Amino acid sequence: MPDSVAGSLLAWYDQHGRKNLPWHENRTPYRVWVSEIMLQQTQVNTVIPYYEAFMQRFPDVEALASAPVDDVLQHWSGLGYYARARNLQKAAIAVMEEHGGEFPDSQAALEALTGIGRSTAAAILAQAHGIRATILDGNVKRVLARYHAVRGWPGRPKVMNALWAHAEKHTPDARVRDYTQAIMDLGAMVCTRRRPDCADCPINDGCEALAQGIVAQLPESKPRKIMPEKETWLLLIEDDIGNLLMERRPPSGIWGGLWSLPEMDTAVTLDELPEIASRELGIQCEDPEPLAGFRHTFSHYHLHIHPVRLRLTGQSAIADSERLHWHPRSTAPSLGVPSPIRKLLTEPEQPSLV
Repeated sequence: MPDSVAGSLLAWYDQHGRKNLPWHENRTPYRVWVSEIMLQQTQVNTVIPYYEAFMQRFPDVEALASAPVDDVLQHWSGLGYYARARNLQKAAIAVMEEHGGEFPDSQAALEALTGIGRSTAAAILAQAHGIRATILDGNVKRVLARYHAVRGWPGRPKVMNALWAHAEKHTPDARVRDYTQAIMDLGAMVCTRRRPDCADCPINDGCEALAQGIVAQLPESKPRKIMPEKETWLLLIEDDIGNLLMERRPPSGIWGGLWSLPEMDTAVTLDELPEIASRELGIQCEDPEPLAGFRHTFSHYHLHIHPVRLRLTGQSAIADSERLHWHPRSTAPSLGVPSPIRKLLTEPEQPSLV
């Protein structure tokens, strides 16, 4: 018996769904995959210009696999969650080396690639191949949690398993490509996180949350924790011709693999910075010049950044390496740098008021 949810969604999609997104053109597994990774934790309108620029630079999996990692990170800068970009290239390399440059067309083989989980693998199968596969991204979780009045935070296994069961039940055998787009569109356009348009929802007659008056309460949020507050000195170390010392971040952790500015713990006082820089970096600097600080919020803590300019008083003993590199300030933002660092380097500097 045909599923009424799928039928109603497909009828709605035919009239109201999004059919002209960039990744709908030439819908290859590669193009679908990149869009799915970019859309994790990121809104469609934000993703579109990044996606178009990324596709222009890396039009196929071979181009992505063979590119310098700094080039990949540069084209990801501003999207955040940079492990996605590193994993994207690792998976591209695996596709070239293990699958002859062709994406596998099985759920298990796709999930074996770095950074591809159950829902992303299913989206590639459904969107690129038209194979029946069940997706459960953030929008779909919200739709199904409300439609079936599923209580609890979706991050809990019991809740997630219930949502997967509902998702599997509603996924049709025919028009699965349109269905997967339809249910994602419904969550993005109608069954939104805030102020959902229940009156115009094509499946409102069976929505249990609407019947119970609890739409705004679902899906339930993750139990809140107090966000820690951290601080750091961010060093703008300049030589006499205007080069900045850039430091590559470790491959894991915050801003992993990106170029940034050297940091020091705020347990070190402002006046101690030149001495520490001399001892740890082998450079001699003038007195530190504090600049206006700012706060940057990550997913799990707030970071208070205190920029400080340190000008060299002599020649640097630092040679360019994989970790440290002198770069002209005018072109440093073109490296793969985090967006707060790019903003710091491109906007007019303000002296600290402290």
